Amino acid sequence: MRQTPGKDGLVSTEQTWTIGRLLEWTTNYLRQKGSESPRLDTEVLLAHALGCKRIDLYARHGEEAPEPGRQRFRELVRQRIEGCPVAYLVGRKEFFSLDFTISRSVLIPRPDTECLVIECLRLAKEKTEPKILDVGTGSGCIAVAVAKHLKTARVTAVDISPEALAVAASNADRHGVGERIRFIQGDLFASLPPGERYDFILGNPPYIPREEIAKLADGVRNYEPHLALDGGVNGFAVFERLIAEASTHLNPDGYLLIEIGSPQEVPARERISRHEGYELEKTIRDGSGHPRVLIARWQGNGTSSRAKA
Repeated sequence: MRQTPGKDGLVSTEQTWTIGRLLEWTTNYLRQKGSESPRLDTEVLLAHALGCKRIDLYARHGEEAPEPGRQRFRELVRQRIEGCPVAYLVGRKEFFSLDFTISRSVLIPRPDTECLVIECLRLAKEKTEPKILDVGTGSGCIAVAVAKHLKTARVTAVDISPEALAVAASNADRHGVGERIRFIQGDLFASLPPGERYDFILGNPPYIPREEIAKLADGVRNYEPHLALDGGVNGFAVFERLIAEASTHLNPDGYLLIEIGSPQEVPARERISRHEGYELEKTIRDGSGHPRVLIARWQGNGTSSRAKA
């Protein structure tokens, strides 16, 4: 409590804005405004504004927050209320226990996509020096996480956006794998060297049906790049190109791993089954139990496509 001299001695005028008080007041405020994670949002934004780690907020709980930090915090909270995702406000997001720099030129990495990395790492144990292609790399989270855990892997990452590639390359350098990932700008496979083949092709293509873009949450619709969201009229425009073209870039017994939207499992599996040479594995489900990653093994042209239930 801040006190000032008065006629009869010290009188209270206003409460001091300690870090603890900022945490409690802002958490309640964001909750009232509809935030799904008001406490987490508050902690991440306040730590960013004060230039410290989240855990430090509790060690400094009773400390008065400096005015410059409070000003930065107020501006961040204002933008959060307007709908801007926290990850864009602080410029980073954790993925696979790694901290990634992000900007509005890339999608925010999501925990569901970690399923794709986990499956790649599981299958790659069979390979000595796996060649891996990440199509539509965005922030580079998939390519970097895979390269970080597979020390002998040779990774190529492709994206149509030069801005996204710049972010991905920065993240690769940040995590010490920049020399083991080759970045190429291009539309899917168009810019790859002719005849180049891989043991694994990984993809998180745009899969939101165009007619549903307007129904997305404000933070996604108004801030994340539509180039990485819009899957065309039925949501499968890029998906269909990806599975068709991947066959010419997979080694025999190579794997295609694709992230899908949870309602898309059946039509997505049907589309892969129409292409001879793919053997579908079981669909991988995310932490919420939703269908998330399709795995197809390339058996070669002339081989009937089979599916495992």
